[in-house]
Amino acid sequence: MLRRVLSSPALWIGLLAVGMRLLPGPRIIDDAYITFRYAQNLLAGDGLVYNPGEAVLGTTTPAFALLLAGVSALPGIAGVTLPQSAVVLNALLDGLNCALLVLLGRRLSWGLAGVLAALAWAVAPWSVTFAIGGMETSLFVACMLATFYLHSLEQPAGAALVGALSLLTRPDALLFLMPLATERVRRSLPQGHWNPEPLPIRRKELVAAALPLTLWALFGWASYGSPLPQTIAAKAVAYQLASEEAFVRLLQHFGTPFMEHLAFGTAWLWVGLVLYPALYLLGAASALRRNLGVWPMFAYPAIFFLAYAVANPLLFRWYLAPPLPMYLLGIFIGLERLARDLKHPRLAYALAAPALLLMLNGWTMTSGHGPRRPAPRMAYIALEEIYQQVAGSLKPQIAEGEVLAAGDIGTLGYFTSAHMLDTVGLITPASSSYYPLPSEAYVINYAIPSELILDLRPTWLVILEVYGRNTLLQDPDFWAAYEQVDEIPTDIYGSQGMLIFRAATAP
Repeated sequence: MLRRVLSSPALWIGLLAVGMRLLPGPRIIDDAYITFRYAQNLLAGDGLVYNPGEAVLGTTTPAFALLLAGVSALPGIAGVTLPQSAVVLNALLDGLNCALLVLLGRRLSWGLAGVLAALAWAVAPWSVTFAIGGMETSLFVACMLATFYLHSLEQPAGAALVGALSLLTRPDALLFLMPLATERVRRSLPQGHWNPEPLPIRRKELVAAALPLTLWALFGWASYGSPLPQTIAAKAVAYQLASEEAFVRLLQHFGTPFMEHLAFGTAWLWVGLVLYPALYLLGAASALRRNLGVWPMFAYPAIFFLAYAVANPLLFRWYLAPPLPMYLLGIFIGLERLARDLKHPRLAYALAAPALLLMLNGWTMTSGHGPRRPAPRMAYIALEEIYQQVAGSLKPQIAEGEVLAAGDIGTLGYFTSAHMLDTVGLITPASSSYYPLPSEAYVINYAIPSELILDLRPTWLVILEVYGRNTLLQDPDFWAAYEQVDEIPTDIYGSQGMLIFRAATAP
């Protein structure tokens, strides 16, 4: 038994994944600090809230916040910060994700495809960046892959339970849970051509799915007035996007899953948009010939693409990672199928090697900012470093009862512990009533309304200049009410500095 475990690719690739996430060190993304502050306040006895005394669900991942709080409460964890805990936890979860890909590969193909997909996920910048960024992506992918694996093992109760937990990790879990639920209904129908072996939906499966969701719904209604996060409604109105923006971004993402654009330029996109979907469809067809019931796994990337293209939200980078494991697995199953059809099974190794090397091309040996260690190029936290600098300067100046407003609240809120006013509206529902703005107010996809600041009157305001260029900074009433106390040079998002304001003292 021990010899089998030690010789398993799942173990060694999982350990590789853990090492690749511990190597760069924490490079925490601003949004992760929002979840950290929820966990921090829970540990402090203030409840699962961002601002103590304000019952607003402003994180889309309550399950991750609860998990972080639980891990941080364990004996022997004293002195370990929430960012450190998140990175270690994510590293372990991605080790599990690689093992699950290996196991799924054995269920869906001859086994090689799962090994290749696990190797790709172990080093993929799209995976590592958000693990070391402290985001919930690793947990979400673990829930998704575990749900798929349990489904493939014909363990519907286990799949239902983990699937329900995935919905509490990210609301867009619905995109893979809906086809799985459809398949379960199909399997429960009377025997026929499309269902030769009926498998009825049993009570324990329904209970497994309903129990965590019911408990959360009761808690959400009692605590916040709704179990749904405020962030969904806030983001829907705060950002201005071109109608095709998400569609184009998704094409780029699915056409370059191995970061090919870094080596070959954007022209590769047109090759990738033909090559990878073709291999994916070949892989899906091969897997479905083995077991028709696994179709929801292969439908998920397509459903993800269509849902986000139609909804056209602002696609933050971590939104794009979850469909990649199944997309990569489908591509490698297709490659394995092609090699076997050509009577050269080992050809799949030779064809996959360049793709895995392209993943490594997405890394840099010494990043220009953050910890000076090897890290994915896309693990860019220059903005977070500026906010941390501002937080260090402001924390001793912010008096009790004063409010700090910002368009990016994560880093500032975590390191100042100040009462925050979120101009996007994630944790401040009142902000959403000031959106949408006329198109001329925007320089990029976000702008802060002058009326929001003048009506709510925070004591402090920290913004990238580009957020207020056509609104606040053009408003004489704003300049009469606030004085600029500092400016930090930066050209992030085309800004002309990071600006810090304080409410003017009444004459």
